[in-house]
Amino acid sequence: MTEKTRVVVNGALGKMGKETVKAVAGDPYLELIGMVDIKSRGETLKDISGFDFSADFRVETDLEQTLIRLKPDVVVDFTSPQAVFDNVRTVLRNGIGCVVGTTGLAEMELKQLEQLAIDKGTGLAVIPNFAIGAVLMMKFAREAARFLPDVEIIELHHDQKVDSPSGTAIKTAELINEARMPRAPRGFREVEKIPGCRGGDADQIRIHSVRLPGFVAHQEVIFGGIGQSLTIRHDSYDRVGFMPGVLMVIKKMSSVKGMVYGMENLL
Repeated sequence: MTEKTRVVVNGALGKMGKETVKAVAGDPYLELIGMVDIKSRGETLKDISGFDFSADFRVETDLEQTLIRLKPDVVVDFTSPQAVFDNVRTVLRNGIGCVVGTTGLAEMELKQLEQLAIDKGTGLAVIPNFAIGAVLMMKFAREAARFLPDVEIIELHHDQKVDSPSGTAIKTAELINEARMPRAPRGFREVEKIPGCRGGDADQIRIHSVRLPGFVAHQEVIFGGIGQSLTIRHDSYDRVGFMPGVLMVIKKMSSVKGMVYGMENLL
């Protein structure tokens, strides 16, 4: 029998963290051995999942002490943009593979974490979006950009998401710019009557961020051409839709060394 991958979930009390706890605990090839969240008040696995698993334990508050005590194979991080860099650095410093679903890491931070993963001989997977459909949306957008280079992105998320634009939107813009020819500057100057109404500029791709209650995670990539337009849209209606991707990435981590950015590189 294949030995199970031992997993700790960091940020276990958040919305994505709770779904990950349930998904990992219910997977026959993974073993949930620990949960961490700085907001913990001693919640148990049963409290979070609502199910009676064979093992039950409490959510810890100290990530590093939990890692030293449990020695997991992989840590999954769903915390906050403010904490993710220090969390991932702590995981990698202990020689443990890390799957990062938290967005907000800067380019310089990613480079530092990649080097740390290489130095420690372990793996780091930074995944802007775990939905299989979202990965396909990004792939289709990259292909379309070869033929329709004029494009803007609208991403819509719940009102508790603190970073803008989303990691998915940034990744989509990067993939599009890899595929399309360099763009000449516009021949006219735009006037924003309200500053920022044209969105952010990611290498000549406008990204617009919407934050409203009722949304989970949604994105439109809108291409314009002469006499036509093309819209590629993906919608996540429930966080359970991210779980097949989360589980797949965890299971791939034994073969990852250094950093992988984007789930499309593991499919």
